[in-house]
Amino acid sequence: MKVTVVGAGAVGATCADNIARKELCSELVLLDIKEGIAEGKAQDMMQTATLLGFDTKIVGSTNDYSKTAGSDVVVITSGLPRKPGMTREELIGVNAGIVKGVCENVLKFSPDAIIIVISNPMDTMTYLALKSTGLPKNRIIGMGGTLDSARFKYQLSQHLGCSPADLNAVVVGGHGDTTMIPLISKATWNSAPVTDFLSKEQQDKIVKDTMVGGATLTALIGTSAWYAPGAAGAALVESILRDEKKLFTCCVALDGEYGQKDICIGVPVVIGKNGWEKILDFKLTADEQAAFDKSAAAVRSMNDVLATL
Repeated sequence: MKVTVVGAGAVGATCADNIARKELCSELVLLDIKEGIAEGKAQDMMQTATLLGFDTKIVGSTNDYSKTAGSDVVVITSGLPRKPGMTREELIGVNAGIVKGVCENVLKFSPDAIIIVISNPMDTMTYLALKSTGLPKNRIIGMGGTLDSARFKYQLSQHLGCSPADLNAVVVGGHGDTTMIPLISKATWNSAPVTDFLSKEQQDKIVKDTMVGGATLTALIGTSAWYAPGAAGAALVESILRDEKKLFTCCVALDGEYGQKDICIGVPVVIGKNGWEKILDFKLTADEQAAFDKSAAAVRSMNDVLATL
């Protein structure tokens, strides 16, 4: 198996590092437009191979897409990161051109690749990747909900005093501070509803802190987070290459599911060797469905910006 990660910044490098450590593929290509960055980080990672015990071959390249030829999965992280006070929506103008160009170039050499989009604003960039490539919809996956759900489990674990591994909790909707919907009514702690153990005030705080999780980290460290986003991207790669059929929340194209069409937005999906293979209907409550519809409207307004570029 072969994987390409486009963008050797903090998120891309972290994603690549996770993929290499887990030996998900025999060859991993790290690509970046900046001279020497991908090559340097690839060498640095390769020098950990004997220390960490992996055999994945990591190749770095400055914008030479021929080295990505034959990739089974391509992870796109390239684009400008958020700065403090900047919304994901403000990144549309710059990152749209980057993501479209990356898609065109990778598909020249890997026409059968499954594409995972991490670049922000993720929902709109996923929609752009789908529309600009014409690929079957199952081969375009936006990572956002996978990260948001991990952040949701973290917040829950802090209040419950438990291991995040014992929690099942998902975030649906758009990957934005005001558009994501943590489904606390469906979250469980080893099958028991978490609402049995949390006050209404705690529940409200968990939901709020989850929604601003990315902005909180951006304010603290001065740029977008990278450890969890990189790990989330690698988790999707793993489920694809190992055909794990794991359930993640991902941004995918809807055609009537959850009452929406012609949009890419976060819903629960099964991830396997064919990309996303099935959308699960979580039977949202009336309030949750209303919030989902509102989130979809906000995502559509961002998508409309693409027509003006």
